[in-house]
Amino acid sequence: MAASNALISYASLRRLRPVASFPPSPSPLSPSFGRSRILDHEPKLDSVRVGRSLRWNVSQTSSGSTSSPSVRIDQDTDSVPTPVVLIDQDSDTSATIVEVSFGDRLGNLLDTMKALKDLGLDVVKGTVSTGASVIQTKLFIMHLHTGRKVEDPDLLERIRLTILNNLLKYHPESSERLALGEAFGIKAPEKKIDVDVATHINIKDDGPKRSMLSIETADRPGLLMEIIKILSDINVSVESAEIDTEGLVAKDKFHVSYRGSALNSSLSQVLINCLRYYLRRPETDEDSY
Repeated sequence: MAASNALISYASLRRLRPVASFPPSPSPLSPSFGRSRILDHEPKLDSVRVGRSLRWNVSQTSSGSTSSPSVRIDQDTDSVPTPVVLIDQDSDTSATIVEVSFGDRLGNLLDTMKALKDLGLDVVKGTVSTGASVIQTKLFIMHLHTGRKVEDPDLLERIRLTILNNLLKYHPESSERLALGEAFGIKAPEKKIDVDVATHINIKDDGPKRSMLSIETADRPGLLMEIIKILSDINVSVESAEIDTEGLVAKDKFHVSYRGSALNSSLSQVLINCLRYYLRRPETDEDSY
């Protein structure tokens, strides 16, 4: 992702600053996200098509492994599993990859793909893998009209909220494992995340021309836009990102640069201080730091 495309002005971010609302959800009568069952690995999946050319690949992994290190497995099979939504901008040069898992409870996500198409997106390929009681669905997404990967942070946040909204709608039990369940679910999370304890920020060099910014904090609507705004305010450019929601916690990674170079120690400390202050105090006036 080019740095010039990722850098967003302060004024435009204020206009794009999201509120805790969701795009229209598909009909509950549609036969996908609402089915709390193990995905049926039969050839009929090959007939699913959304957009130009969706292809499904179904694979079975060994019972002792998962297809992605970001997926956490609940040891107690009777408990509600941790929902995971991962948006990956690095692994594919032409498409944005979205990985979704919720234990073994997800269907074939037809409603979710329809909701993404309503956002002007095209799901061009899909893969499903199973292992250790987890079904992981991976969607390759492009802009419907341009055929390019998603670079707009506002649209990335809308993708994330759309998927979480569908998860809450068709799997209402997930509300107790999601930050959004506090306001929009049938059951709020019993265990609240202490923002001061949960927030961890790290910056390290990732070559001479960019740095890796890692952020772990309590999830909330609009979090991605808040982070991008802070980066923009101190003229740090975002080249690519990995947006990971694991239940109540957001774990995001950003490749960042300053004027075409990696961040030096002084700028890194300024960025860490700004992010820590703002993320731990979300009610603080946005211009006070």
